[in-house]
Amino acid sequence: MTVRCSVNNCHYWDTGNYCKAKDIMVTSDAMGDRMPDSFDAPRADNAVGTPVTSCMETCCKTFVQKGTGKERYDSIMRQ
Repeated sequence: MTVRCSVNNCHYWDTGNYCKAKDIMVTSDAMGDRMPDSFDAPRADNAVGTPVTSCMETCCKTFVQKGTGKERYDSIMRQ
């Protein structure tokens, strides 16, 4: 699957607005606000459903700002 992303200060962003992350966690904004950064794709199997009514209520939990050194924050080596 191809994932496109325009957040060019993300660690996974690549030329042409491609996301290089192997796994991506998308959840509701409400869940994203409550959960720590470590709540990411490796924990998706245990996540409860988070219904929303529009794309404006969703967030990508896989985001890691370039150069922050948090590529291993959730114990998963991020590319």
